[in-house]
Amino acid sequence: MQKRQKSRFLFSDRWLDRQSIVRNMEAFQDLIVIVLCFGLFAVMLIQLWGIAIALTQPLDYKHVTAKILFVLILVELFRLLMVYLQEHSISVGVAVEVTIVSLLREVVVHGALEMHWVNTLAICGLLFVLGGLLVVCAKTPHMDCMSANTKFCPVVYRGGRERQNELELQYSRQCDENQPLG
Repeated sequence: MQKRQKSRFLFSDRWLDRQSIVRNMEAFQDLIVIVLCFGLFAVMLIQLWGIAIALTQPLDYKHVTAKILFVLILVELFRLLMVYLQEHSISVGVAVEVTIVSLLREVVVHGALEMHWVNTLAICGLLFVLGGLLVVCAKTPHMDCMSANTKFCPVVYRGGRERQNELELQYSRQCDENQPLG
């Protein structure tokens, strides 16, 4: 049987270079993320100025606490963007942390006693799920790290599946030992 001839309309080697397109698009995405970082930094400075102004006036604890928690959320988002710039992937653990802090900010701002019981129950359920996801993220090695097989990855695949499972367990034990007590 004879092979079918490739179509000349495919993006093969002549008309478009896929690697250069991907490289340019990644550079453009990095530029967008850098602009977002500068924007977040500017918003953080504005919020800090607002906190300083709020502290000079009669103190409204709820308002100042909401502003401080908002700055913490912005810091976490900034950290998420930094991780993206370094690894070119979104860190699920950091994203979950941002979501948890955001939920807790809403509880502090609106007050747990002033919220409807259905909203309180939904927030508790979401916090429970996010906490479980955070524990799972902390216990599993980073998949991009394992697939990249770089020197920065604490888990490196060498050998069969049994060796990989042994290394994953060893990494998990190291993480458990390095956790702060108390």
